[in-house]
Amino acid sequence: MAFTAFSSGAKAVEQTPRKMGKVALLLLAPGIAYMLLFFVAPFIQLAITSLQAPAEGGGIGQYVAATQFSNYWVALQQYWPQLLRSFIYAVTATIIGLIISYPVAYLIGVKVRSRPMLQGILLILVVAPFFISFLLRTLAWKSILPSEWIGTDFSVIFGLTYNFIPFMVLPMFASLQALDLRLLEAGSDLYASPVTTFRRITLPLSMPGIVSGTLLSFIPMSGDYVNASREFLGSTSTAMIGNVIESNFLQTQNYPMAASLSIILMVIILVFVATYVRRSGAEDLL
Repeated sequence: MAFTAFSSGAKAVEQTPRKMGKVALLLLAPGIAYMLLFFVAPFIQLAITSLQAPAEGGGIGQYVAATQFSNYWVALQQYWPQLLRSFIYAVTATIIGLIISYPVAYLIGVKVRSRPMLQGILLILVVAPFFISFLLRTLAWKSILPSEWIGTDFSVIFGLTYNFIPFMVLPMFASLQALDLRLLEAGSDLYASPVTTFRRITLPLSMPGIVSGTLLSFIPMSGDYVNASREFLGSTSTAMIGNVIESNFLQTQNYPMAASLSIILMVIILVFVATYVRRSGAEDLL
């Protein structure tokens, strides 16, 4: 009897994980289907397009399937200045954004935590720009900034920093909001200076928010083409790789070149993000 009961219990334990596995797979199915349809399939098509060759006797925008890997080398040779400029702009704007955003997030998440009304108002002020079109906000700065500043490195970096600051503040606020203030009090009780308490307690515990915020800003900044375009804050001399991709897709219709540059940009960003996350000690984000 005991053996029979044990066998029945073992079978029940075996069946339960299987049922849970089926339920989990069923729940994940819509997300998997979404990723396959809107990410994997377009990426495969983009990779195929990047290897195409011009059609014989074809006009503008006429290409045939091929395995022309030289497209990548040509893209790098021709547009490496714009690619390099894009990452210089993105890194610079991310660093400036971090310097501005961390004190704001610290103020909202730590200093005014005991005053919910004020905290809510400050959060609304951070999120408020999202209620206005990205294009309208950027175009407004074209009218506000002095004309001699428009079309310069400064104006493009300024636009990138301004437009993506909310993406940096909110993740850092979430980390600082979850910070146990008793740890800061303990540091003070142990005669640690405010600087030491910040360096040894606050900064390490808020590092996941810093990493998330900088990545949420840096990644779209690298591929941005609005701020650097001539219609907004940029000029021909400030063109970023996003402007080049947009031009090749919509104007010259050089689809293999645009696709090659898109994949090159994606690979460089992935390598940079993986290296940055590992060096920052936030591997859980990968």
